[in-house]
Amino acid sequence: MTAAALPIDEDQWYDALVSRDRRFDGWFIAAITSTGIYCRASCPAPVRPKRINVRFFRTAAAAQVAGFRSCKRCRPDAAPGTPEWDLRHDLVGRAMQAIDAGMVDRVGVAGLADHLHVSERHLHRVLVAEVGASPIALARAHRATLARTLLESTTMPITDVAWAAGFASVRQFNDTMRAIHDRSPTEIRKATPSALGQRRSNQALTITLRLAAREPIDHNWMFGFQSSHGAPSIVRGDHRRLERTGRCTHGAVHLDIEPLENEPGVWATFRVEHLADLAEVVARTRRMLDLDADMTVIGEALDRVAPLRERRRPASGVRVPGSFDPFEAAIGAVVGQQVSVAGARTLMGRLVDAAAPQSPIANGWRLPPTPSEVLAADLDDIGLTTRRRETIHAVADAFASGTIDGSPGADRRRAIEAFGEIRGIGPWTTQVFAMRGLGDPDVWLGSDLIIARETGAVPDLTDDLLGRAAPWRSYLTCALWATRTTPV
Repeated sequence: MTAAALPIDEDQWYDALVSRDRRFDGWFIAAITSTGIYCRASCPAPVRPKRINVRFFRTAAAAQVAGFRSCKRCRPDAAPGTPEWDLRHDLVGRAMQAIDAGMVDRVGVAGLADHLHVSERHLHRVLVAEVGASPIALARAHRATLARTLLESTTMPITDVAWAAGFASVRQFNDTMRAIHDRSPTEIRKATPSALGQRRSNQALTITLRLAAREPIDHNWMFGFQSSHGAPSIVRGDHRRLERTGRCTHGAVHLDIEPLENEPGVWATFRVEHLADLAEVVARTRRMLDLDADMTVIGEALDRVAPLRERRRPASGVRVPGSFDPFEAAIGAVVGQQVSVAGARTLMGRLVDAAAPQSPIANGWRLPPTPSEVLAADLDDIGLTTRRRETIHAVADAFASGTIDGSPGADRRRAIEAFGEIRGIGPWTTQVFAMRGLGDPDVWLGSDLIIARETGAVPDLTDDLLGRAAPWRSYLTCALWATRTTPV
């Protein structure tokens, strides 16, 4: 049995619940009518509920709307998210991505609907029909999840937790936590097991959180790839640690990431200028590290391309290295055309030093440049050709004008088409931007030199055979990249 893409038979979900199958954590919520609680698939409760007493939901928010509260034993809110929304290009998938990134907290449901180019009424109707909860309910569940994580993982004052999680008032915060978790924020903090509280921060704007993932996960390759592909003044690290700067809606952020020791996932220490950016930086970090991927399902899809089984990295934990900032990824893809990784890193470093300001919260670091900063910068003497500078300015202008929108919930296909139409950008660059900048899971980079080298000696590799890895061909690309001892 595998956690195949939703929808999936509820009897199969029940089998996963009975067997405590961790692979299904985050794919569904099981609500127990006899107890009034909802659980993740791997809940360790000693007594398994009868099938007649179990209701299944696509999201925790839907279970909450139906009157169930979160299990105190298995903490279903701490499970990795479902990768389903990255696969879907429809309204529901785009809306879920935007809500997970905290857009409702920043601009409200009206702003979310406007971002998705639909009416509020239509958005509400579609989400209730598809996932069982309204945009407001989904945002409420997201806030409660982040708040519980902060209560259990930090020593932030409870009032600060409320603001950081996106609640409008402390009263709303208290009422929501009681309704969902059956405990007040103070009670949740007092009941925190020592294992959850071992990495607490004492600084209000420096927060260390545990970000969960599914097994297996190859931290070494992910961290190495990210650190070798970013500008030195923005991204640094090695195979065991990743550090970088970023920008969110309200200000600068700084990330320091290490792998968890005895479980999949990472410790992420966030330094933020404004607490209101916390939900956004968490969502961006999860996407950058691809923490919601279901590598069991993906590995099975890649195994269907039999001729490449021996040529790609045997371990199936190689994920797609995403980006913290889609514009940064777009510029990096352009700079990386027809040059080595080391050469691209050098050029990107010069571009950042010419265009971007110093970080206000981390000495010796710069922030990723914005489109307007790139347009205003003098790039004549950093080693780029005239054509390449023109292309970079065209990309910056497209982002600045909104012609290319890489934000969560934006139309990915439209962004890819607009990017590919810019003069000086070819198929390889467009595909790299789609995979890394926009999180497209189904990019096959057959024209890449390393991929061509790895597949050239496989005579029976056809397009039809490669199609068997869909919709996960980005992972096949990365698994072949990872055959090198050092990230490419």
